[in-house]
Amino acid sequence: MKKMKLALLTGLMLSASSIFAADDIAGTWRSIDDKTGFSKALIEIKKDGKGVYTGKIIKILPRPGYTPKTHCQDCPAPYKNAPILGLTVLDGMKQKNATEYEGGTILDPLTGKVYKSKIKVSSNGNRLRMRGYVGVEVFGRSQTWIRNK
Repeated sequence: MKKMKLALLTGLMLSASSIFAADDIAGTWRSIDDKTGFSKALIEIKKDGKGVYTGKIIKILPRPGYTPKTHCQDCPAPYKNAPILGLTVLDGMKQKNATEYEGGTILDPLTGKVYKSKIKVSSNGNRLRMRGYVGVEVFGRSQTWIRNK
C-alpha cells in the first residue's frame, strides 16, 4: 500500500512539474506554416522586467523551391521595408494563466497585417498554438510553433 501511495504521489508531482514548466514561453520556437505545413522561421521569445513577452525572427527557414521575402514590404510603420530577419513579430503578450497568454499582437511579415493574438501552450510546454485574429477570435487563423531545442 505504501508503494502504491508513493507511486501515486510521484506521478502527481511529475504531472504538476510539467504544468509549471509549461508556463514560460521564453525561448526559441520553430513556426510552422498553417497552409503548407513547412517550417517558416525560428522566433526567439523574450520576457521583459514587466512580464511582457516579445518575439523576433532570428532565422528564416525557406521551404524547398521557395525563395522567401527578405523585407517586410507591405507592413505598417515602423516595420515598412524592414528586414524580416530580426523583425519583431510578436509584441505585448502577457501571461493569463499557466498555459495561456493574451493581450498581444502578431505581425504577418508576408502580408503586412497585424493581428490580435492569443497563445495556448501544450501540457508538456513544447508546442504553442498561436492564434491571430481580427476583432473576434473566431475570425482568424492558428499556427503551431514547436520549441526548438
